[in-house]
Amino acid sequence: MSEENKNTSEVQEEVKETQADPAGEAEASKEEAQAEPQEAQEKDTSGEASEETDGAEDKPEGKTKASFFGKKKKEKDKKDQQIEELTDRLKRSMAEFDNFRKRTEKEKASMYIIGAKEIIEKILPVADNFERGLAQAAEGDAFAEGMKMIYKQMMTTLEDLGVKPIEAVGKEFDPNFHNAVMHVEDESVGENIVVEELQKGYTYKDFVIRHSMVKVAN
Repeated sequence: MSEENKNTSEVQEEVKETQADPAGEAEASKEEAQAEPQEAQEKDTSGEASEETDGAEDKPEGKTKASFFGKKKKEKDKKDQQIEELTDRLKRSMAEFDNFRKRTEKEKASMYIIGAKEIIEKILPVADNFERGLAQAAEGDAFAEGMKMIYKQMMTTLEDLGVKPIEAVGKEFDPNFHNAVMHVEDESVGENIVVEELQKGYTYKDFVIRHSMVKVAN
């Protein structure tokens, strides 16, 4: 072979190699292009996984907060219920004590009145005997005058204590104050009128200690 032919063949081989390289570069670029979406997909998948992991980590924290506030709310409701129960018990106790106080005061007042009535009932016969004796005393008798003064003092003391005689003669008969033991016909007086008092009656602070024994006309 001549040197010209040899040079020509070498040039042709160089041209072939040059033409073959662009094809290889194209295939390489194609493979790189296919590899890039796969890497992006893997990155997206890893990102989603990390987000899911983060979400999974957030959920327990949210539950913990909800359970904490729920527990706190239950404790608050329980305390409010206890406060209401204690307040109700306090109100009931105060009402019971107030009723007890009023009942005790009423009983004490009743006991005082009952005791006073018993004493006055025992004194009234003494006043009756004074009246009977003074009615029979002679006029101008010094001893009788002294007894009148003692009788007057006793009746004034009883009146200061709240003991008062019941008015009877000339009044209309009232069964709340009068005890009719006799009945007469008398046209000079009205119907159902007390004409005579046989025994004087008394009241003590608006309570009748003894009814008046009276004679009623018509």
